[in-house]
Amino acid sequence: MSMIDGIIETSGELVLSKVDGALGHIHLNRPQALNSLNQEMVRQIAEDVDALESNPSVKTLAITGEGRGLCAGGDIKWVWKTGQTDPEAALEFWAEEYRLNARIASTRKPWLAVMDGICMGGGAGLSVHGSHRVVTERTQFAMPETGIGFFPDVGMTWELGRARKHLGFWIGLTGSTITAADTIAAGLADVMVPSESIPELLDELAAGRKVDDILATLRVDPGPSRLEEHSDLIDEVFSAGTVEKILAALETSPSGFGRETFDRLSRLSPTSLVITLELLEAAAASKSLEECLAREYAGCSIILRRRDFYEGVRAAVIDKDRNPSWSPKRLIDVDKAAIQKVIRSHSMLPPQANSRSTVGVQ
Repeated sequence: MSMIDGIIETSGELVLSKVDGALGHIHLNRPQALNSLNQEMVRQIAEDVDALESNPSVKTLAITGEGRGLCAGGDIKWVWKTGQTDPEAALEFWAEEYRLNARIASTRKPWLAVMDGICMGGGAGLSVHGSHRVVTERTQFAMPETGIGFFPDVGMTWELGRARKHLGFWIGLTGSTITAADTIAAGLADVMVPSESIPELLDELAAGRKVDDILATLRVDPGPSRLEEHSDLIDEVFSAGTVEKILAALETSPSGFGRETFDRLSRLSPTSLVITLELLEAAAASKSLEECLAREYAGCSIILRRRDFYEGVRAAVIDKDRNPSWSPKRLIDVDKAAIQKVIRSHSMLPPQANSRSTVGVQ
């Protein structure tokens, strides 16, 4: 990697980084895949963060995405294919991605994420841990992992588990797509800026103005939040402690929102729901993002050795029949003790990104 005329040369064109005055700008450039992250991109972003943060002329780091959104998540097709033949390689990808999430959270300079358009999964991991999280009227935010037999990761259990009134539990368990107003209500974003004002925002950062001052000028009212409207119900139901109790409360709810939530949860992987709730409950009592990332990594080892992840990705992404067959099909048949044993026994990521993991369900 080298600097030429303010541009950080990369090994490819999937991540474009430059120094523009006082702004260190990272731009994801894989629009045909909605800027989904592969291992090369994760490594390049990590290198660029180090280079830009150490540059004395840079006052603020910002990340944006080309096309329809910031980032739709990790390259799930690659993980699906690789996990079937070499699960350790898939685990290495997650370890590197999770280290990047922790790195973003610890940047010494402001990190501004422009969550314009689609921002899901791994895109949330690049955004929500930063100091300044901007949404627009185009924002479609989600942690949709339970719909593919997975669970919220990239450190998002840390954010979701501590969100007010259990709004994060609802977001993480249902995997639903939410609006800019909902994202702010859940504490996952700070301000809404019109998408047409993003170029002005970046220009002002390049000119050296303080981030807070710029956002105070450009921010607009995000409008009403549906999650806020139903926050009392969410808080009551999603504090129940078990997936079974949550479903029971929703099934008998007089609220249309409650019944809608019940119908959605009933279609999802029972194993994913159990893992997700375990991680969220643990995150609510955690002291650091790193603790949550370590538990998520352990959860990945469970997922890669079970059928639901491969079946969920097949149904949603490969064959697109939207008809997954979960195993087990019933909550009562999920081995909760085995899941808890693995997740609760790990408190750190592997010592280096290219190390081979020995994590597994016993």
